[in-house]
Parts: sequence; structure tokens; C-alpha cells
Amino acid sequence: MDTQQVSAPPRAPSAGVVHINIRLTDGYTIISNRLSQHRGLSLLAIGLGTHIQSLPDGRRVGVKALAAVFPESEVRIAAALRELEQHGFLRRTRERVGGGKLATRTESYNHPEAAVRGWGRERVAVPVPEAVPAPEVLPAVAAEPVTAAEPVRVPAPVPQPVHVAVPEPVPVSVPVDPVPVPRLVPTPTAPRKPRLPLPAPQQPTEALCAAAADLLAGLRRTAPAFLLSEEDVRGLIPGVAAWLERGARPDAVRAAITEDPPVPLRHPAKLLRHRLAALLPPPLPAAVPVVPLQNCDDCDRAFRSSVPGCCRGAAGGAVRPVRAWVAPSGWG
Repeated sequence: MDTQQVSAPPRAPSAGVVHINIRLTDGYTIISNRLSQHRGLSLLAIGLGTHIQSLPDGRRVGVKALAAVFPESEVRIAAALRELEQHGFLRRTRERVGGGKLATRTESYNHPEAAVRGWGRERVAVPVPEAVPAPEVLPAVAAEPVTAAEPVRVPAPVPQPVHVAVPEPVPVSVPVDPVPVPRLVPTPTAPRKPRLPLPAPQQPTEALCAAAADLLAGLRRTAPAFLLSEEDVRGLIPGVAAWLERGARPDAVRAAITEDPPVPLRHPAKLLRHRLAALLPPPLPAAVPVVPLQNCDDCDRAFRSSVPGCCRGAAGGAVRPVRAWVAPSGWG
């Protein structure tokens, strides 16, 4: 047999991605692999750059406009835009418009070299020299006949090339890009702050620990996202007991540690541990001791003293005038 028989299609690779594509005739955008497979950009920055390049000219791509469309926060979107600027895929400038206002101009580049080429073509304008009119050719004057009867033809003068002095291009000062703003999102290798230790009560009692356990177990009634296991409750009891020991009411503790949780909440026990340590209230000031009232054994007057006895007047021997008691009007 001289013809190869193909009985089955080639097998797809057993591992990795398999592309199954159709030919597109509309609704598509050409994206460079330098952006889609960039090793120095985050996945959020690559997706945001791809989205910006697919938009038509004139579409708003500010932080607030993008945050209104996508679920990411303004902080993450702003960090992704700064990544695209640092790697040459985006450029934002502030320009003055009518009325003394400032507007942001955003330029998207499908290749980092397009930023340099586009910047030079847009701002470096070489002056074009004005066209110099060609010299006028005077009509040939017929020469007087010498010997021949026919007039002698004088050839028309050949125009000489005119050298036009091209002015040298004026050097254009290219503005220096500002220093990139530090990233708000820390890098994965950035040093982390040490975790605060979980507070504990100075004088733990059985009633205090029981109240803390009841508060933690009942969080799911008011905040269903804070469903804790028994092990989580036992580990967080000292922190809640420290709050209760410092005079915090149970409803105030519950509101402080469960208010405004992140969405989605993946680790409720870790969030409670952080808030119990970071938001611990200061202890209450020491109460001023109150001296009780005593009745004088001599004059039966009231005075403040920690022990019963006589007042200062009776102890010093001073005679105090006796005040007559007057009945109020209408006393029966």
C-alpha cells in the first residue's frame, strides 16, 4: 500500500490545556502575549489590561468607573493600574481643560515599545519647510539672422535645483515620569507584623469564663456568619473574659467583634482573635473609696468617718448653738 490510511484523529494530550476554538469574524480583540503571559504582572493586572484594550476609544477607565462594574475594590483596581503603568502598558496624565479644571487622559498600549513610539509621534513635530516657487522661465528671444534664412533656436534654460535650508528640529523636552507611588497592597514576601497575643483576665473566675463561653456560643444568633466550633470557643474564652473583666457589657463586646465583617468571611475564629487583641478596651479607673456617714455620740450630728465616735466639734469641746425646730405651715 502506497497511501497512508488515517483511521483515527490524533489523541489530545493527557495533561494540560486543550484549545477548542472557532473562527471569529466579529466581537474579538487582538491581545499581545507580552501582556497576557507577562511574568511580572499580577493576574488582576493582566485581566484589567486585557479589558481596557478591548474597550473603544473614549470609554472611561477610572478607578471608580471600573469598581462600579467589577466586584474588586477600588484599592485593588488602583494597584493593578499602577502595575500596568510601571510595565509600560498604560499611561495616565493630568491635562487642563476649559474652566480651569483638570482631566485625566489615559493611554493604553498593546506593547511597551508602543508607548515610546506613540509619545514621540504625538509630541515631536518637525516643522515642514514652505514650498519655494520654481523660478520663472523667460520666453526665448529670437536671435537676429546671421547667414541662414531660418531663425536659430535657443534652447530653454534648464532649471537648476534650489537648495532649501531645512531648519533644525527644535529639541522637545520630554517630561520625566513621576516616581511611582508605593503599592498599597503588600507583596507576598513583605515582612508581616507579629500577631498580637490574645488577652487574658487578671483574675479568672468560673462565672467570668462561663459568661464568656455563653457570649461566644450565642454569636450565631445575631451574626450567622460567626458559627464557631467548640475548640474555637475554648480558645477564645480568655479574650472575651478579659473584656468582661474590664467592665465591657456583653452587648458592647458582641457588637465590637462582629460588626462589619469582610465578605466572604472564610475564618471567623481568626477574625475574632484579631479583634479581641487589637480592640481591647483599657481597664476602668480605680473607684474612689466612699467614707460612710456616722452619727456623733455627743451631739447626734452626722459626719463622715470610717469608725463611729464623736464629730470634730464635740471632740474639741466647742459648744454649738441649738437650733429650734420650726414646724412648716399647714402642719397638723
